[in-house]
Amino acid sequence: MLCIGTGKMVQDESRMRYLPELYFKSPAEMRQVFRDFPEAITNTLDVGERCHLDLEFGSSKYPEYPVPAGKTREEYLRELCYQGLRARYDERAAADSELTRRLEYELGVLEKTGFVSYLLIVWDFIHFAKEKGIPVGPGRGSAAGSIVAFVLGITDIDPLQFGLIFERFLNPDRVSPPDIDVDFCEARRGEVLEYVRQKYGERRVAQIITFGKLKAKSVVRDVARVLGWSYRDADRIAKMI
Repeated sequence: MLCIGTGKMVQDESRMRYLPELYFKSPAEMRQVFRDFPEAITNTLDVGERCHLDLEFGSSKYPEYPVPAGKTREEYLRELCYQGLRARYDERAAADSELTRRLEYELGVLEKTGFVSYLLIVWDFIHFAKEKGIPVGPGRGSAAGSIVAFVLGITDIDPLQFGLIFERFLNPDRVSPPDIDVDFCEARRGEVLEYVRQKYGERRVAQIITFGKLKAKSVVRDVARVLGWSYRDADRIAKMI
């Protein structure tokens, strides 16, 4: 697996290797490793027994976006949206009632479902990235169907122009947390992560990973490659599956 992940051959002497110590040791092995410091074992067990965590599932908890004094989050989001509406559509913003109708509808759904802070937080770190000259992707996924996301600069795709529907992003009849996919420049994405950590607190920010699964045919081809087999042989075996 390590060879597949790093693009190396098994027989390559310079390839990356895991240390032989990287495994979960048995209690007996741990006592042997810390035989000169037996209190370390005792203290570790004490810490473990004192840790209690009850995870609450089924509800979303977002940091509250800090708005300017005298404004509610709903008022501030609306203000930002109408500023963005004028910036995106210029004179059409005042003349086209469909724009304000769609915007008001989306704002109403966001307020009703409680995701105003979420939109403000996403707007905040994207706004930070653009101000710092960090390249940001144009947007993808269901968020492209939101005019709120468009006028806030979260996406650069006009949902009305392309006939995209808001309900794929957030459906008031079947509420589930909206998902906004954001792409940042790989070389500077760390600056955005650090900004979010500093603003909202270490305990409120986490990174996650999604693991993919290798299918049988892919496994055969990848294993054959790192073992030095010819592509023809690997392909012949894979096609038998």
